[in-house]
Parts: sequence; structure tokens; C-alpha cells
Amino acid sequence: MATKTIMLACAAGMSTSMLVSKIQSAASAQGKDYDIFATSTSDVDNALAQRHPDVLLLGPQVAYLKNEVKAKTDAAGVPMDIINMMDYGMMKGDNVLATAEKIMG
Repeated sequence: MATKTIMLACAAGMSTSMLVSKIQSAASAQGKDYDIFATSTSDVDNALAQRHPDVLLLGPQVAYLKNEVKAKTDAAGVPMDIINMMDYGMMKGDNVLATAEKIMG
């Protein structure tokens, strides 16, 4: 059973899906059992209700939706932030994992 759930959201969930595998590899290498998944910003409500993530990371290409998504995550009691653009562009799963863990506390 996964100890933490990390949700990534972007426009369609496609490019973020590639980053999910990089984050999963980094977590596995550190011996961590996390449920990490990607979804589209249009499906955030559904994913928050069904998957109950511990953190939501928003893709930098949809940073303009931060306030809208933050209202949803605040209502669900889920912390959120935007993925660092360099880490996203270079698919640095280890850095994104560290960011998620810092936010989760």
C-alpha cells in the first residue's frame, strides 16, 4: 500500500505522465512506495475526490490556473504548488519528488 499519493496536473495529463515515471523511479531508488499519477486540470475535482492525494503539483504550462486549482485543493485540504519550470522541462523526477515531499512535510 502506498504511503503517500502525489498528483500532477497539466493541460491534458500527457507531458506530465512522462514526468510521473521519472518521479516513480526516483522514489523507488529511495525505497519509497508512493502512488504518483497525472491528470488533466479539467479532471482535478474528480481526482481530488477519488484519489485523495497528499499533494498536487501543477505543471508550469498551466500556472495561470493556480488560483482556480488552489481554491479546489484548499477545499479538499490538499497542499499544492507549481512544478519548477526547469525541473519540468528537464524531467528531473528527483527534484520534483523532493519538492512534493517538502510540501507534504
